[in-house]
This record gives sequence, C-alpha cells and structure tokens, in this order.
Amino acid sequence: MQVRLQKYMASCGVAARRKCETLIRQGRVSVNGHVITELGTRIDPDKDIVSLDGKLLSPPPDFVYYALNKPIGVVVTASDSHGLPTVLQLLSNIPERIFPVGRLDRDTEGLLLLTNDGELANRLMHPRYHLEKEYLVTVAREVDEHNLRWLRKGIMIDGKRTLRAQIQCVRRSRGFVRYRVVIREGRKRQLRRMFKSVGHPVVALKRVVIGPIRLGRLHTGDFRHLTQKEIRNLKRATGLLKKMGGRK
Repeated sequence: MQVRLQKYMASCGVAARRKCETLIRQGRVSVNGHVITELGTRIDPDKDIVSLDGKLLSPPPDFVYYALNKPIGVVVTASDSHGLPTVLQLLSNIPERIFPVGRLDRDTEGLLLLTNDGELANRLMHPRYHLEKEYLVTVAREVDEHNLRWLRKGIMIDGKRTLRAQIQCVRRSRGFVRYRVVIREGRKRQLRRMFKSVGHPVVALKRVVIGPIRLGRLHTGDFRHLTQKEIRNLKRATGLLKKMGGRK
C-alpha cells in the first residue's frame, strides 16, 4: 500500500510531518536514489528505499515517549548554529532517534514531550485538536481585572484573535505575581506577547501540563518515560484511540 512520503518519514521517527515536508522541499530526501522535492510523492514502504541526507530510513521497532523538564537556556532543536545546548543533548544516552514535539522558547522552562511516533506528534501539534497546555506565568506586578478580562476573552495577535484562556492568580509576593494560565493553542511566544500587550512583560514562564501529561516533580534537566496510561490518554486526546476501543 502506498503512503505519502512525509507520512512515511514521520513513521520512521524523523520528525512530525510538517518538519518532514520542509526536509523534502530542501532536497534532502531521496527515493530509490532520486532526490524528491514534491510533497505529493507516494511511496511503497515494502519496495521503495528512502534516504535522508544519504542515510537509509526505516520505521523503528518500537515507539518511545519521554517527558523532559527543559531548563532555561536550552533550545528545542536538533542542533544550534550558535553552540547553545539542545534538548537532544540532555537525552544523548537514549538509543532511539527521537525528536521534540512542538517547541519552548530558549527562555522558557518546563514540560516538553519527545518521541519517535510521528503520527502522534503530528496530532499533538495540529491546531484541530486544541490540546490544553498549562503554564505558570510570572510578572512583576498584578494585572488589573479589566486587562485580565481581555486576556481571557482573547486578544489580536498577527491579525488573529487568540482562543479563550483560563487565567488565575496563584501567588502574590513582594516583587512578583504568578498566574496559572491554560490555553488551547501554541502560537510563537504567545503568552509573552499576550501579557506584554497589557503592559506586563513576562519575567518567568514555565509549562507544567500538556493535555493529560503533568510535569509533576520531575527535576529541571531530568526526563522520564511516559507511563502506558499516559500514552493511552494522549492517543485518546488526539483521536488515535477511541474511548471504548482497544489499544492502538
């Protein structure tokens, strides 16, 4: 059975489908020795030979799923031209080829998922599923109720209104105020831009929840395997596993 090239690459643990599409456009992928740049290309996994940068691709024998507590100053890329540490360096002892799901800014810490399951990663990042993400947002002073209402209702960013957000003050202290914020989208630097728009630049930002996965007590820079229950709940949340169906 033939499948789209980018879908096959994702199933091989290269990256989520959107990133695989970029690799194809860049001319880094070949099929049976011929460079492919067309996104509509279909291949037969049982017959065709697919390579990325000259290295043969094949699906992993098993999918793996990790949760990482990303430290500040670490970038969410495979490599960095400026020599900054990357999240993959924190998991360098893992034998499988994995990739991060989504992104966190260099100055943002907290929960990041990594896997070699391209289909699940694609769904986790797809805006259709609107998976809830919870953050702890720290600002220098308290946001007044008028501006909180605007942030909760949605503000315009790049010509498009943000989805409704849940915002609750969880700590007041001398010199800072911390809010628990739940959003269902992940635009570039979204929370920083939201709070800055009402005159409250973010001084610290930490993600603590992605859908059914919680950061919990995982120490900064540490990682762990997701439990089977967490994996099932992730698949359920993205439609890969029906509520009353069997395991997938």
